[in-house]
Amino acid sequence: MVISKSEFMMFLKHPAWLWLKKFDSKKLPLPDAALQALFDEGTLFEGYAEKLFPDAVKLGYKINGNDFSATKYYSLPGITVEEIRKGTPVILQGRLEIDNLTSVFDVLEKVGDNTFNLYEIKSSTSVKPEHIPDLAFQTIVLEKAGLKVREMFVLHVNNKYERKGEIDQALITEKSEVTAEVREIIPETEKNIQKAFEVLKSKVCPDLSPRHLNGGSDVLSEWLEIVQSIKGKFPKYSIYNLCTPNPATFGWLEDNGIELLNDIPADCPLTEKQLRQVEAMKTGEQSINKEEISNFLNELKYPLYFLDYETLAGVIPAFDGYRPYQQVPFQYSLHILNEPNGELIHKEYLHTENSDPVPALLEHLYNDFGTEGSIISWYMSFEKGRNVEMAKMCPKYEKFLLGVNDRIVDLMTPFAKGWFVDKDFFGSASIKAVLPALLPEFSYKALAISGGADAQRIWMETVLKNQNLNLKNQIFEDLRKYCGLDTYAMYAIFKYLTSKVH
Repeated sequence: MVISKSEFMMFLKHPAWLWLKKFDSKKLPLPDAALQALFDEGTLFEGYAEKLFPDAVKLGYKINGNDFSATKYYSLPGITVEEIRKGTPVILQGRLEIDNLTSVFDVLEKVGDNTFNLYEIKSSTSVKPEHIPDLAFQTIVLEKAGLKVREMFVLHVNNKYERKGEIDQALITEKSEVTAEVREIIPETEKNIQKAFEVLKSKVCPDLSPRHLNGGSDVLSEWLEIVQSIKGKFPKYSIYNLCTPNPATFGWLEDNGIELLNDIPADCPLTEKQLRQVEAMKTGEQSINKEEISNFLNELKYPLYFLDYETLAGVIPAFDGYRPYQQVPFQYSLHILNEPNGELIHKEYLHTENSDPVPALLEHLYNDFGTEGSIISWYMSFEKGRNVEMAKMCPKYEKFLLGVNDRIVDLMTPFAKGWFVDKDFFGSASIKAVLPALLPEFSYKALAISGGADAQRIWMETVLKNQNLNLKNQIFEDLRKYCGLDTYAMYAIFKYLTSKVH
């Protein structure tokens, strides 16, 4: 039973992940459109990083960067060994297999007699903790195969790089040496490799409990989806819907036989945010701090402007003047309430051309805003950050944008601070959690585009990559509906809050 580097990384996230991959892979989800877009971004950056080695020989086993070629994959170790024997200075996308371990490496650079530097290309903007065991596994495979590894590096994105014309691969990449960190965990990695083989000796899947997870909230979310595909959907108020959990908390709850949020006892070690969620579950009633919310609402000045941006972002800046992963607005929705109980007015802009969207967007935004009144957003640091960046890009609008920032109020505040708690928020202050709990008649689920990440991906595919040509008009309409609901939802929640405290 051979373990690859990617499978070993699965094991580190959860032992059962590796077992399922080997013995019951149909239970693991295929990449969805969002995950595939992330893979594509990584492949795109990899292409630029590889240009740092102009004389390299590229091997690999993929067709057009995506499609798996089984024949090439299985023949790759022999081809790689031959290139090493020939003394090839730099090998890209080679693969070695030894002692039932196999690894594809990104860059192997010859620096001496049978001595090499090893590079891992990552589309992150810094070295991440998981990159170290990744390189440790590769180093073990290379050294078992008889090679000497001198230094290890992560080639990652330099997010301070600003595009000016053609992409400069030397400037958009950044090299971080991690030799000491990798060497330090080689013994631990060797032990983990043995543990992974022990898992594969069993005919029974390891315990699926999230208590065994290593990773952040994204890993938890993905794993819980896998568990539910195997065991069935959790109850709505399952302990696995506890906000901001960690594996130790799940372990404590499981050890004490707790399955539902409502049954969590007072002596459970919870954070303040989790305590508020559990208390809301136990009472079944909304907790409303009318004084704090009234003070918050009384600070608002009419007319009220409910503002939301949708943005593009990619590892390779689409236009001059932008940085990798910089969030660049291509759309806004603006609902305007000039006076209490007045008519709600809607303004919007959606950029539909393959060009820098900011100048045209700012021209419309400037014309849609008055000079007085509160500007309401949800998680205002996002809108404020975009305004600061656009002010630098377009000095003509700097005074206007910084003035907008001075007037912004965050409607998320009453929910984030716990002044308003409902059990069906599930501890979240996201508008996607608050809106359906308070106003179930409004739903993102009914929309063709129902999240900011999807809006970003679909706009970039349609406008920048010229895809979805036969659906373009419908996509633009779907984008307008989604962004429009974001600002209408803020208006509706504002009215709801007002009704509760006045």
